[in-house]
Amino acid sequence: MDHNKNLSELFSKVPEVTLLFWIIKIAATTLGETAGDALSMSLNLGYLLSTCIFSFIFIGFASIQIKAKAFKPFLYWATIISTTTLGTTIADFVDRSLGIGYFGGSIILLILLVCSLAIWFYTCGNIAVTSIQTPKTEAFYWLTIMFSQTLGTALGDWTADTQGLGYTGAALIFGLLLLTLIALHSWTKISKTFLFWTAFVLTRPLGAVLGDFLDKPLDHGGLDLSRFGASFVLLAFIIVCLLFFKSKAASQAH
Repeated sequence: MDHNKNLSELFSKVPEVTLLFWIIKIAATTLGETAGDALSMSLNLGYLLSTCIFSFIFIGFASIQIKAKAFKPFLYWATIISTTTLGTTIADFVDRSLGIGYFGGSIILLILLVCSLAIWFYTCGNIAVTSIQTPKTEAFYWLTIMFSQTLGTALGDWTADTQGLGYTGAALIFGLLLLTLIALHSWTKISKTFLFWTAFVLTRPLGAVLGDFLDKPLDHGGLDLSRFGASFVLLAFIIVCLLFFKSKAASQAH
């Protein structure tokens, strides 16, 4: 069993799911919110044009990531960030420009996410992250992630705005839900794959409401920080975490 696990880790092109993974994931989703809003709102490009721009960026990074022969941390997380920015503008376009609303948008995106996972499982027989070892499984992986990031954005907006909980209230709720998943992971036999994808979805609305808290006006419950400034700080934080991860991995190798 250990031998098979080592082989899985050797050929996998996704990072090991550790505490650092989730810290970077939350930072990346928060960055996706601030950077997505910076393009669509601060630069006044609108949700549709911003979605087109981020779509090209996502397709570009995902294509390079899928063609890569080994796991490359900076490339992987650049692709993750591209899904969060794209998810932000897609969700805003569906919810606001098309007038579907946060709840309606969340339902549609949840259906798309479940369909993506179901087709992936039917086609490949496994949706665990340890199975990401072929271009086909990796393509499903990134498509599923993109849907999960978009769903998370809609959920965050629905909780904070429509339900009137505010950004800090919504952040507290999603934080508690993530702590519940940690407890379930540690003390129950619930599928680890199910818990992973649930946590992956829930980190996105947490990052979305944290991003809104940073850059929304004071009278809307935010800190009214510059979207570009907040995005730069979050990006710098992610880079520092990746450099730490890289140096730690190098020291363990020796």
